Amino acid sequence: MTQIYISAQIPQKGVQLLKENGVTFEMYTGKDVIDQATLQQKVPEVEVLITPLSTTVDAAIIDAAPKLKLIANFGAGFNNIATDYAKEKGIFVTNTPFVSTDATAELTAGLIISLSRRIVAGDHLMRTTGFSGWAPLFFLGHELKDKTLGIIGMGQIGQGVATRLKAFGMKIIYSQRHQLPKEVEETLGATYLTQAEVLAQADIISLHTPLTNGTYHLIDQTAFAQMKPGAFLVNASRGPIVSEADLITALQTEKIAGAALDVYEFEPKVSDTLKQMPQVILTPHIGNATVEARDAMAVIVANNALAILQNKKPDYIVNL
Repeated sequence: MTQIYISAQIPQKGVQLLKENGVTFEMYTGKDVIDQATLQQKVPEVEVLITPLSTTVDAAIIDAAPKLKLIANFGAGFNNIATDYAKEKGIFVTNTPFVSTDATAELTAGLIISLSRRIVAGDHLMRTTGFSGWAPLFFLGHELKDKTLGIIGMGQIGQGVATRLKAFGMKIIYSQRHQLPKEVEETLGATYLTQAEVLAQADIISLHTPLTNGTYHLIDQTAFAQMKPGAFLVNASRGPIVSEADLITALQTEKIAGAALDVYEFEPKVSDTLKQMPQVILTPHIGNATVEARDAMAVIVANNALAILQNKKPDYIVNL
């Protein structure tokens, strides 16, 4: 019997851990995301399902796996899994938090710099029409020094972004449900405000909140109306936090100056309108796509799989 099914290829560090411990497993090796029918066929006998964020594990998949004890999500998020239903069935759901922090914070910082200095647009220009030479008013961007960065969601990744951008001389303001301890705020140089105040004051808004019923379309027409004219929006958290239709309108009407997106409302589909906008940077959900982060994630899911097979409690359970 196959004890573990892995629904996407994971780094060898995780695979090697499973091999060294003598467990039986099968790993999907297709180039595309596994389809639901194939996944449903693979899970009836397995005790552990290791799956990436791109795979939906709904009630139908769970019902097809009567021996399932653990769904180990390869990612910090877990909105792709029916966590409450898994809990009803006595199945643990785990994720891989914290190890993505540095990678995602670094990508966010890169997107912010790229937006402000028009790096992607400049690269496109040089690969197409080129330029006629240096000129005083040519291709001007903005410095980050003395600008205000508004962070919505000041968890580990939000704090990582604050730490990096503080070094550029940015003023840091943030909003979330609970204020950070004063000593943490002092270390980050961050000021706690309401979301409306953050939207109104920030030159750049960076989103780092999980996707919940309360954060779905958190950034919509109303939020864009509150933003400072000429502001930038960066989203490296979850796509549906932003209403893409309202984002497109805000960009077309020049309510905001630009956006950088690593995640999308209808992912993996990306709006053709966004693709055609030179003031928008698009990256393919690569927030934690580093060798270091993905290796660490592979070790976590493998260790959690081994723990559950040894009747031990796995780490990072999200549905207790």
